[in-house]
Amino acid sequence: MTGGNRSSTDIGGGHTGLAVTIIALVVVASFSGARWTLIVVGGFTAWFILALTVIHLRGGRGREAVRRAYAATFGWGDYVTP
Repeated sequence: MTGGNRSSTDIGGGHTGLAVTIIALVVVASFSGARWTLIVVGGFTAWFILALTVIHLRGGRGREAVRRAYAATFGWGDYVTP
């Protein structure tokens, strides 16, 4: 990557990961109720905040920091799609 700012691959994987997470949360909510759904949502929220904090401490700022934290939280969606 020459510019170093944007990579559509990790953001595309992030969108896929977010979509799979939402679908899984709907399934968890339908079978287990709100308690486990909130626990899982809290886990993802804590991971996103932790990633954003680490990126911020290492010098990331603004939208780029949020993009990188989003990719760190949901970027595993690249492994779901072929």
